[in-house]
Amino acid sequence: MPRDWDQHYSDAANIDRDPSPLLVHVAGLLPPGRALDLACGTGRHALHLAQLGWQVTAVDASPAAIRQLRRAVGPHTTIDAHLADLAAHEFVIEPGAYDLICDFYYLQLDLFPSIREGVRPGGAFAGAIHLPAPGRSSGFALESGALRQIFSGWKIVYYSEAAEPGHSRPAARILARRA
Repeated sequence: MPRDWDQHYSDAANIDRDPSPLLVHVAGLLPPGRALDLACGTGRHALHLAQLGWQVTAVDASPAAIRQLRRAVGPHTTIDAHLADLAAHEFVIEPGAYDLICDFYYLQLDLFPSIREGVRPGGAFAGAIHLPAPGRSSGFALESGALRQIFSGWKIVYYSEAAEPGHSRPAARILARRA
């Protein structure tokens, strides 16, 4: 876990962000159940889901982010926040345990098989992953079409590749349902 993420999340300007419109949309389509927010940062998605009645597990490797998330949880909201480095496999995604798994802007290719297995039949995955951009490192970016391919065999409810308002880089966004 690079130390600069702790610095990033320690800056108040990086904390008060709205959930992704894609997550807001999917949360409105599905009845509340169990959700997993991977690389949750300060919990913008976890908090939104929990406020809608979801049982949320949120995971991030940044102690500053997890502290901010725990402070933001209201008296009538429960989020199971885990400080764990996903890249070091410190958190195991339980097979068939979640109605929704979300991953926004965190790319770890070897995590996708566990994500696919972690979604219950009928459940969904919602996420966005950066695409390569001119002048930017492509180390944390997927090639065009790759996110759709990762979820082949699932019902692709929504897929797009473009820059999202407020983001300078293009991203692949997906909502996929497990059969």
